[in-house]
Amino acid sequence: MEAVSTNQFLPETEAQRAQALFAESESKIHVRTDRMFAYLMVFQWLAGIVAAVWISPRTWIGTTSQLHWHVYAAIFLGGFIAALPVVMVWKQPGQVLTRHVVAVAQMLFSALLIHLTGGRIETHFHVFGSLAFLAFYRDWRVLLSATVVVALDHFLRGTFWPQSVFGVLYASPWRWVEHAGWVIFEDIFLFISIRQSVAEMRGLAERQASLESLNTRIEQKVTERTAELTREIGVRRQAEQALVESQGLYHSLVEQLPINVYRKDAAGRFVFVNSRFCKIKGRTAEEILGKTAREINPPGQAEQNDQEHELIMRTGRTIELEEAYPGPDGTGTQYFQAVKLPVLNADNRIIGSQGVHFDITQRKQAQTRLDEVNRQLVDASRRAGMAEVATSVLHNVGNVLNSINVSSSLLAEKIRASKINNITRAVSLFQDHETDLAAYLTQDPKGRQLPAYLMNLAAHLGQEQAEMLAEVESLLKNILHIKEIVAMQQGYARISGVLESMVVNELVEDAIRINTGAMDRHNIKIVREFSASPAILVDRHKILQILVNLIRNAKHACDDSGRSDKQIVVRLEATDQLVRVSVGDNGVGIAPENLTRIFNHGFTTRTNGHGFGLHSGALAAKEMGGGLAAFSEGPGRGATFTLEIPRQPVKPGT
Repeated sequence: MEAVSTNQFLPETEAQRAQALFAESESKIHVRTDRMFAYLMVFQWLAGIVAAVWISPRTWIGTTSQLHWHVYAAIFLGGFIAALPVVMVWKQPGQVLTRHVVAVAQMLFSALLIHLTGGRIETHFHVFGSLAFLAFYRDWRVLLSATVVVALDHFLRGTFWPQSVFGVLYASPWRWVEHAGWVIFEDIFLFISIRQSVAEMRGLAERQASLESLNTRIEQKVTERTAELTREIGVRRQAEQALVESQGLYHSLVEQLPINVYRKDAAGRFVFVNSRFCKIKGRTAEEILGKTAREINPPGQAEQNDQEHELIMRTGRTIELEEAYPGPDGTGTQYFQAVKLPVLNADNRIIGSQGVHFDITQRKQAQTRLDEVNRQLVDASRRAGMAEVATSVLHNVGNVLNSINVSSSLLAEKIRASKINNITRAVSLFQDHETDLAAYLTQDPKGRQLPAYLMNLAAHLGQEQAEMLAEVESLLKNILHIKEIVAMQQGYARISGVLESMVVNELVEDAIRINTGAMDRHNIKIVREFSASPAILVDRHKILQILVNLIRNAKHACDDSGRSDKQIVVRLEATDQLVRVSVGDNGVGIAPENLTRIFNHGFTTRTNGHGFGLHSGALAAKEMGGGLAAFSEGPGRGATFTLEIPRQPVKPGT
């Protein structure tokens, strides 16, 4: 069966080559199938003889038996059927006539086998198997020849000798049509299969032709490209020479720059170092090149260098860090800012790492001096803060001492004015009339008044005792208050830098308590808005110093505003990472241009201020890893200062 080309746009030469390849492949299939059927014919002939001998080898007439004629039919008729196709395959393999002869002979063998088995239905399947084998030719015309032979055989024998083909003495004259229909049914599927196979063969031929044509064009291109490469070699040599000169300029530049430069390959071996890098390593370039960090650095530093190199090779990240090396004279330390980054090739693939070292020794020394100044400043801030806390404590103690003085004066006056001495006079009267006490109390006018007088005196003394006890209790409370204030001051006067686990709202309450006397004197209302009460690990003196200063500044802002409804709102909020304490007032407010300047050292808007409190508070908050910020909508609108403290202490320098 012919198949349409799968590619109608092939060039003419390719189409011709594809057709030739298809014809060659088809011829090979025909020859191979012819040979297969030649062997099959011989095998079927022998199988027919075996079947005839096994099923009915002899026939009987009375008591006389002789060889059954089926055996002769299998030998001679089968030999005749097999002989012709075998000769054709031998003489003319692959020819059209040969495969049609094979098809006819194969169907005749099916008819012979059906006859030898007495028309058994199982033997009819030999027909279907034969058709499947004939489909190996991939030629639908062969199936037509075979189908015609089968239909004609079933019609003739079904009409004149039904027992030979159907195994019965009488059969319907149309029974052969049923068998022919089943054969045609199989032919339909075999036709479809043959068509698909031929199409695939033609497609393979076309693809092979295209590949051969492509190969020819590639060879032509290779020839042309070879000529171009020959010309390009000269150009490349010139480029290589220019590259060598460029590398020389690069090395000259690297040697002149005041930085240390190195480069490593993928295995971590040094492939380039400048003289400054050799100087800090104390080795020559020959002693460094080709070696790894483990071979020229101390173990700890070498392990870190290897880890950094592996990280760069794996991720392509740029690493920036500080490194320290001994000084050139063996004393002191040199500090370098190191930048390590990947080396990329033309394909943007990482092939190594490289780094530069900038000498920052002078900057580090300046930073050390600056840190010392900041430490001194923070220490001075702490002392100033302690002084402010102590001043607040003295104010509060002074207020309490005033109350103690008042209570002591009242007690002294009450004791001096007490009628306790009248009891002594009454006792003297009892002693004077000891012998006639009954008559004195019942008959004497003064004696009859004495019991009533004693009752009134007892009531008066009881009231006097209650008043003095109240004053004594007030006096005790004030003394305990002084004790608490002094104890709190002693607790916060510890050495700063000691971290303690503190509940934040207790710290806030302590700061408020220190300023309570001033708030009462100036009629300022304190409003607490605590949404959380977390515990944090902090230096409580620094926190108290900041909070006392913020509350005192809020008090001054409220006083300067002249308002009658002076109020300070203290808010406490907490998140997973930090605690936020806000101190807001409805005082004079802050001008927008001063919102950031107020944290500068020495800046103040008060005539008697020193400009140190907010600056030291901001430094202390930053040292703890937090921050101090201010917000105000403008003059006369109040202000809010917010202190943020991390819930976990932060390492210095992070």
